[in-house]
Amino acid sequence: MDCVKPNEMIAEALKVAAKKMDLSVRDLLLRGILAGALLGYATSLAFIVVSQGLPPIVGAILFPAGFVMLVLLGMELATGNFALLPLGAMTGELGMSGILRNWGWVYLGNLLGSVLYAVLFYVAITNWGTSDGGALGELVRQAAQKKTVAYMAMGTKGWMTAVVKGILCNWMVTLGAVLALASRSTIGKIVAMWLPIMTFFAHGYEHSIVNMYVIPAGMLLGAPVSIGKWWLWNQIPVTVGNIVAGVVLTAWVLYATYHAKLSAREETMESSNVGSAFPAEAARIA
Repeated sequence: MDCVKPNEMIAEALKVAAKKMDLSVRDLLLRGILAGALLGYATSLAFIVVSQGLPPIVGAILFPAGFVMLVLLGMELATGNFALLPLGAMTGELGMSGILRNWGWVYLGNLLGSVLYAVLFYVAITNWGTSDGGALGELVRQAAQKKTVAYMAMGTKGWMTAVVKGILCNWMVTLGAVLALASRSTIGKIVAMWLPIMTFFAHGYEHSIVNMYVIPAGMLLGAPVSIGKWWLWNQIPVTVGNIVAGVVLTAWVLYATYHAKLSAREETMESSNVGSAFPAEAARIA
């Protein structure tokens, strides 16, 4: 059948996590760069839709295209790995040093790819800096300010708001990464991934990799945001929230309700089989 059962899905996720741990630094960076660029593409598509007067929900419906492309290509996205790799750690199959190695290099690759696309996007919509980017440029500038200056104006509450929005975002994104394994067909995988990604984007929650494109692009277009404001009031708190969601709300919950119960059931069955073998052996000897 096309549909994969949840316990089988978690087992497959563990295999995927193990493969990710074996990737070289070169592959982690290259795949991370492409993933960051693809998400930048998808985000700018959503901005284009809104700049043309269409409802924001249309942009949310289209945005998952970037996530689908990077997953089907086997690229590396840090936010997805925030859940997939901890699953392996919880089963004892993966070590924390390897997980942090993957997270670090992939996060750097995502950053490089996102900023690269932001620069190319800026050049394209401003005709190499000869205009302000029009309505599209204004939307990106406003988004960059809302994601930084608006939080800064609220102080500690703003910082914590960014954390919570990061949690709510990556709860859906990591479910999308897991649901990519929910089907054996390509169309099934696409539909399964599309649903949670569209949901997070429609809510306007905070995704650390998406913001690696939005905020630098806004800065290039003239938004009054410094590198310090970007990292202190958005990138750091949002990344913290993304990690919490991946590790706790997706990895731990799925491990506890599927893998841990499955392991306990298998141990019980093995004990029962061993226990029933002794009387049979005794009868044979007698």
